[in-house]
Amino acid sequence: MKPTAINAHLTYSMNVHPGENLADQLDAVRQNVLPLKQTLAPHKPFGLGLRLSARAAEELTATRNLDSLKQLLNQHQLYVFTINGFPYGQFHGTVVKENVYRPDWTSPERLAYTCRIADLLAALLPEGIPGSISTVPVAYRSDAPAHLESAIRHLTTAAQHLHALHEKTGRLIQLALEPEPDCLLESTQDCIAFFHQHLPDEKTRRHLGICLDTCHFAVGFENPTNSLRNLREAEISIPKIQLSAALKTHAAHAEKLRPFCDAVYLHQTRIRRKDGTIIPYPDLSEAIDREVHTRDAEWRTHYHVPLYFKSGTDLQSTADLLTPDFFQTALDVGIPHFEIETYTLHVLPPAQRPKNLTESLLREYQWTLERMPS
Repeated sequence: MKPTAINAHLTYSMNVHPGENLADQLDAVRQNVLPLKQTLAPHKPFGLGLRLSARAAEELTATRNLDSLKQLLNQHQLYVFTINGFPYGQFHGTVVKENVYRPDWTSPERLAYTCRIADLLAALLPEGIPGSISTVPVAYRSDAPAHLESAIRHLTTAAQHLHALHEKTGRLIQLALEPEPDCLLESTQDCIAFFHQHLPDEKTRRHLGICLDTCHFAVGFENPTNSLRNLREAEISIPKIQLSAALKTHAAHAEKLRPFCDAVYLHQTRIRRKDGTIIPYPDLSEAIDREVHTRDAEWRTHYHVPLYFKSGTDLQSTADLLTPDFFQTALDVGIPHFEIETYTLHVLPPAQRPKNLTESLLREYQWTLERMPS
C-alpha cells in the first residue's frame, strides 16, 4: 500500500495482537489484516508491519513456514517491509515492564535475534523496497553504563551483517534504534550524541538509524517535527516513524489517570512545572502517588492511546502534534516507512477500550490518511 509519496509505505505494527508464536501472527493476518485491506486497498498491495518474537522468528526460519507465509502474502497482495524487533519475548498477558528491553544490545542474544529477523526480512522484501527493523534504544538506562562497549560492538556487528546481506541479496535493510523515556537513548540530543560519539563510521551509519516514535518524544515535551529536522540535519537516518500518541493532562486532573495504571507495561511519566522544570517518574502510578497535589503542571505519560483518542477536556493526547506539517516534513526529508503503533488496546480502561480491534485499526488508518499529503 502506497498512500502517500511513491517511496513512502504505511502500515500498523502487529505487536497489538497477542501471541508469541508464528501461528498466532498468521491468524492475525487472516482475521485482522485482510478485512483492513479489503476496506483500504481492495485492489492494491497492502503493507505489513510484522512483529516477530524470538520464538516466532525461529519458527519462521523453517523453509516450509517461510514458504507458507510467502504464499499467504502473494495470495492476498500483501507485502512485508518492516519488522518490529523490539520485544524479544512475550508482550501480552504478562508483566512486561522493564523486561521489554531485555535482552538488550549489551547481550549476544539480542544480536543473534536481530540478525535472524533481518535474514527473514530480506527473504520477504519485494525488490526495490527498503526494509526496516525497529529495536530497543540500546538498553534501559539503569542497565546500560557498565557494558556500553559491548553494545557498540554488537550494533556494529549487526550493521556489518546488514551490509553483507545487502551485498548478497540486493535488499537494503536498516536497523532503527527506538528512543524511549528512561533509556540510554531518550531525546533527540541523546541520539545525536550517541551516533556521533560511538557510531561515526559511514558504512555502519548506512545501516543504523533512529525509529522516531512520536509518543516517546512527546512524553519528553519534544515536538516530533523539530526532532525530525534536527536528526536529519545531524545526518542521522530515520528509517521508520511510528505514529503514536501519549496521554496528557493538567495536574488538576492527574487523578483521572489512575485507571490507566496497569501491571503489564511501563508508563513513564514526565511532569513539566510552570517554571519549565521537568520531573521524571519511571511509572505512572508512582507519579500519581507523589505528585497528585501539584496544581501548576502539565503531565505526559508513555501510554499509547489510539490516534483518534478523545476523553472530554480533562484527558487529552499528543496526537495534535501530528499535523499536516509534520507529515509533509517527514516526506520532504525522505522517511520511507510509517507505522501506526497502538499496542495498549487490550489494557485500556474499559470505558476507553474499543469493542472491535479491526474497526479501531481502521479508524487509526483513516485518521492518519486524512493528515498525510495525497
